[in-house]
Amino acid sequence: IVTRTEMGTRMVDDRDLFDYINKFDAQYGPTYIVLDLLQKLFYTSDAARESFVDLCEEKYVQEVTFDSYLYKTVQGNNPIGDIALLGKTLSSLVKNN
Repeated sequence: IVTRTEMGTRMVDDRDLFDYINKFDAQYGPTYIVLDLLQKLFYTSDAARESFVDLCEEKYVQEVTFDSYLYKTVQGNNPIGDIALLGKTLSSLVKNN
């Protein structure tokens, strides 16, 4: 915003805000998509929440979560770990339902 106001010499307009929102969405949109998916999957019932608790005990989940917060973007660049997590997620959901 400071750059768009030319160091405070002009007022921002709707185009400046629109550009800022687009840059924000491009940078952080995937993070919010993942968080939305997690919420829709794990916060629908008590059994689903129990599955989420089970998954939070996994070292891989803790590492990905920490790295995602640290780098402000969705992490998980380990396809084998992601596939293993998917299997654990599905088995946990089946076990708790």
